[in-house]
Amino acid sequence: MHPRFAKPLDTLPAPLKAALLPMLDPADGSAFNARFTPDQVATLKAASGLDDRALRLVLLPLAAACSVAPISKFFVGAIACGLSGTWYFGANMEFAGQGLFHSVHAEQSAISNAWLGGETGISEITVNYTPCGHCRQFMNELSTAKTLQVSLPDDLSALQSFLPHSFGPADLDITDALMSPQSHDELALESEDPLWQAALAAARQSYAPYSQGYAAVALQFADGRLFCGRYAENAAFNPSLPPMQMACAHAVLNGADLATIRRAVLLESKNGQISQRDAAQSTLKALGSVELEYLAV
Repeated sequence: MHPRFAKPLDTLPAPLKAALLPMLDPADGSAFNARFTPDQVATLKAASGLDDRALRLVLLPLAAACSVAPISKFFVGAIACGLSGTWYFGANMEFAGQGLFHSVHAEQSAISNAWLGGETGISEITVNYTPCGHCRQFMNELSTAKTLQVSLPDDLSALQSFLPHSFGPADLDITDALMSPQSHDELALESEDPLWQAALAAARQSYAPYSQGYAAVALQFADGRLFCGRYAENAAFNPSLPPMQMACAHAVLNGADLATIRRAVLLESKNGQISQRDAAQSTLKALGSVELEYLAV
């Protein structure tokens, strides 16, 4: 089990702690993948006697333990409920010495975790602090934005109540939505390198209806694990989540140490109106990591 979970785990009732331990520390030696399947959720509910919402609130400190916040020292956790019934952790992430715009918010982290996990929408998101305006706008891009519920320690409300008179994809004549299935098969690559192939697969599923700048990052770590991030665009532009940030956040949720990145590749569309190259290189520099490998296809 990753040591970051030890302290919050010790605060939980014994039956719930006992049920969680084999999930956080799998018997096969693999790392906890920052999600609970429907069967695992059922096990945790039976052990705790709590309903879905109450259980997610109790589990929030475990999600917040994944936070990396060297600047704010403000640790936020989130749990997104995928339409499949799987629950996904998320946590905020900051990059020391870099502009604050590089940061990943906990809600973005949880939603990205769900999207990378194959979900096509989320029904509810539980957070230990009220979502900021940036996150409200990010969530308004989702395929389930009109029905999404936001659960806080003292409140349960529809996203739309947090964002009245909202601006979204429809205002720019976009009928697509974040987390809806994407298939940008016009992106092609001859290389058989597994890392580049992973980046290609992720880029084909990226969401960029405003710039057509379909892009993805793939990171390879010293332990052999590989994590990807897809570009997630937003109607308000600034809340868009770059692929490098998504890849880093996903890796950290899975217990990876960003200091052990051995390769980092960025693949993007050569026909897009924007490029992720400079931003990705800047983030890697902040990590003191490897040089970025780059292809536009």
